[in-house]
Amino acid sequence: MARSRSISGSGVCKYLNPAYYLRRPRRLALLFIVFVSVSMVVWDRINLAREHEVEVIKLTEEVLRLEQMLEELKGVGDGKTLMTQKEVTENPVDIERRQKVKEAMMHAWSSYVKYAWGKDELQPRTKDGTDSFGGLGATMIDSLDTLYIMGLDEQFQKAREWVATSLDFDKDYDASMFETTIRVVGGLLSTYDLSGDKIFLEKAKDIADRLLPAWNTPTGIPYNIINLRSGSAHNPSWAAGGDSILADSGTEQLEFIALSQRTGDPKYQQKVENVITELNKNFPADGLLPIYINPDNGNPSYSTTTFGAMGDSFYEYLLKVWVQGNKTSEVKLYREMWEKSMKGLLSLIKKSTPSSFTYIQEKNGNSFNDKMDELACFAPGMLALGASGYGPDEEKKFLTLAEELAWTCYNFYQSTPTKLAGENYYFTAGQDMSVGTSWNILRPETVESLFYLWRLTGNKTYQEWGWNIFQAFEKNSRIESGYVGLKDVNTGAKDNKMQSFFLAETLKYLYLLFSPSSVISLDEWVFNTEAHPLKIVPRNNDQSKPTITLRQRKFGGIIKG
Repeated sequence: MARSRSISGSGVCKYLNPAYYLRRPRRLALLFIVFVSVSMVVWDRINLAREHEVEVIKLTEEVLRLEQMLEELKGVGDGKTLMTQKEVTENPVDIERRQKVKEAMMHAWSSYVKYAWGKDELQPRTKDGTDSFGGLGATMIDSLDTLYIMGLDEQFQKAREWVATSLDFDKDYDASMFETTIRVVGGLLSTYDLSGDKIFLEKAKDIADRLLPAWNTPTGIPYNIINLRSGSAHNPSWAAGGDSILADSGTEQLEFIALSQRTGDPKYQQKVENVITELNKNFPADGLLPIYINPDNGNPSYSTTTFGAMGDSFYEYLLKVWVQGNKTSEVKLYREMWEKSMKGLLSLIKKSTPSSFTYIQEKNGNSFNDKMDELACFAPGMLALGASGYGPDEEKKFLTLAEELAWTCYNFYQSTPTKLAGENYYFTAGQDMSVGTSWNILRPETVESLFYLWRLTGNKTYQEWGWNIFQAFEKNSRIESGYVGLKDVNTGAKDNKMQSFFLAETLKYLYLLFSPSSVISLDEWVFNTEAHPLKIVPRNNDQSKPTITLRQRKFGGIIKG
């Protein structure tokens, strides 16, 4: 055994001796080929490993960068800016125009601060304020989220201090339940969602509690006027037979559902959702309700059906509660009711001659009226927002209708000497449109629809139209002490009021029209009818306090443009 091992060992060693190969060239060549082949394989593997390592490092860096961007895009309410200009290469024209709108907001706000601080609205020509909403600080509250979104930190902080120290709802005042909800409750909740500052949620709860007795009717359909101190509620004396107004009674769902979500108290949501349940009991096949509803039995009264004044936002909220509810089965009823109403809207569509402007008629019984309010110009935006919930063919049909109506609304502006729209328009065969009521009170509905259409189609034409409207406001409505409406869009004669919704809606939508789509993303926010964005929060069946991630953060800075 020992000898055998010795022979084997010397046999192996000879292959390690170079002389063995020098005497045998073929074996030397074979060895060389094997060596080169093995070397190439090893080298290739080393290179692949290095390349893989480099790729992993790059991918890791990219993941970290995307995670950071995602956090910043989510950023509202969690301590970070929503987007910075370094991360997105923006069109310089958009930046310049956004800055011009921001400067307009600064002019409107500083005029209010100087001449009407704490009042509901500024009267620019007489340089004083008026309490048109009972002294609730309407312009102050309506402006909060606009200041925040525009990054006007110092101005926002000053307004916040007024809310914390001076805003008092204990007033012997008969308030409009509708106006108080959309402006005050909506404005405070939106600012809470943006800032995470609980003072705004506390104030929203205070005023909402004072409004709740309005729903204490036999059907739960609310009265539209309520005394903020006594809780005594009634309907306006001029309303038909003491009836409730459709829009005033069906435009509180977004705000009160949001309030229940943020407080964990279901009573607010229950009140407003009961209204929809009641109206759905006898909801017509065409989804169109007249503007007056009897709060005692829930029956509609014989009156005008319109997408303009006193009807408009009821239809808007059917869609937006569906959006607010993440479009789930829990809010399916709202979508179904809205789609019925859109079938009804199609029955009101007509085209003018000779220019084929598409417009929405009004209806009274079986009679049609060729009149369209500028207020109804919210409809193109609503249709664009809701179109994606249909199948492909219906989606295309309703988006096309939205675009046609937007063109009509834009021409409400372009058809007057001042390039500002009147309050309503009449359509006559062979003559297209003519101004009816000729005032302009700085309304936002057309620019609202342009904002939605730009966001949802990417068509920059809507930005151009919006810019033209903004320039018309600058030319005709801007004065040294604020912005005023026009008594007559034909002559340019000025009134003496800067409506609070000019700061809440008109300037906000114009600013967002020239901002990146991620700023107040329509995937994460839903606008109430006063343009106050509310964060979309998943519904919670047990009504326990929801998991909404909001915390105190530095003021301002969604875009510091």
